[in-house]
Amino acid sequence: MTAEQLAAEPLTEPEQKVSALELFFDLVFVFALTQVTALMSQDPTWRGLGHGMLVFSALWWAWGAYAWLTNYVAVDEGKERLLIFAAMAAMLLAALATPHAFGDDGVLFGVAYAFVRWLHIFIFAEASPDVDALQAVRRLARTAIPAPALILLAGFLDGPAQVGLWALALVVDFSGPFVFGVRGFHVSAAHFAERFGLIVLIALGESIVSIGGGISGLELKPKLIAAAVLGIVVSASLWWAYFDVVAVRAGRHFRDSRGERRLLIARDSYSYIHLPIVAGIILSALGIKKTLGHLDEPLDLVPATALLGGIAVYYAGHVGFRLRNLGTLNKQRAVAAVLCLALIPLATAVNALVALSITAAITSGLIAYEATRFREARARMRAGT
Repeated sequence: MTAEQLAAEPLTEPEQKVSALELFFDLVFVFALTQVTALMSQDPTWRGLGHGMLVFSALWWAWGAYAWLTNYVAVDEGKERLLIFAAMAAMLLAALATPHAFGDDGVLFGVAYAFVRWLHIFIFAEASPDVDALQAVRRLARTAIPAPALILLAGFLDGPAQVGLWALALVVDFSGPFVFGVRGFHVSAAHFAERFGLIVLIALGESIVSIGGGISGLELKPKLIAAAVLGIVVSASLWWAYFDVVAVRAGRHFRDSRGERRLLIARDSYSYIHLPIVAGIILSALGIKKTLGHLDEPLDLVPATALLGGIAVYYAGHVGFRLRNLGTLNKQRAVAAVLCLALIPLATAVNALVALSITAAITSGLIAYEATRFREARARMRAGT
């Protein structure tokens, strides 16, 4: 964008709301998240954890690609609507295959995932209203086409070769916007921030589902009820940490940006940095689910790592989010992340209910500290001043 174009760009833009079709599409992603948790839950080992994060990263990148698409191209009318429905069907098949994506359903996952990714490129190219966007899509296709093909090929393999091909595919796919840039795309900041905020909310909803899943079929004794309440405390604290100030302040900073600066914020802060934020929620949800089934026993190392390590990953994402947008370090959340990691060995030595209590104390304690320490600044921020 030239200086003249930038100067002519209005300071305000028409408000664009997340459409009903986008929310409908996200419902399939909700199911995919539950399937990722199921994959890791049925194999609570380092291998299962690694497989789950690989699949989640691939699904995240596919969802993010459609977030960019629907932010710019109207897809709720005509043939584009039908193509989005086709993408939803393929995403559903990929989600169904997720629990065994590194086993018997590897090929099915690869085919469905490739269809989702390649259809995205087709819709974007076919519906892009200007030449700059079309050229941007062509640059993106350099990695978005071969990477899913590698995941499909991995479905015919097993063991280290399969994992290695998955890792290579994700490196290729994730490198595309960084290596070739995002110039030529267009972003409606308010809509984009709202869409990613909603997906964080969806992930937090998965943590609530995990509490229900962990309790299902068990007798509601006092310890189990206490554990359920502690799980809600953790989830509510994670919600507060993101939506109370972080999303508001970052959203305003995003809307105030213009031109290529806005595109880079969309790429870095949302497509990349929101991945550990959502991954941390999913990992902690897995940890809570495993905790509820073994309240009187110490957690194994992998579930303990998922519980406290997931919170640490979540806070690390917040630290990166603020550093990228505002250029300042969120010290208290960095300290909380390090504390969570340091307490993982303790979580394997005490019973699971105590480990969950520690997690709830850290997450709620951080909120209490921030709400007290930054009370006036928080009030001004939420008031828009």
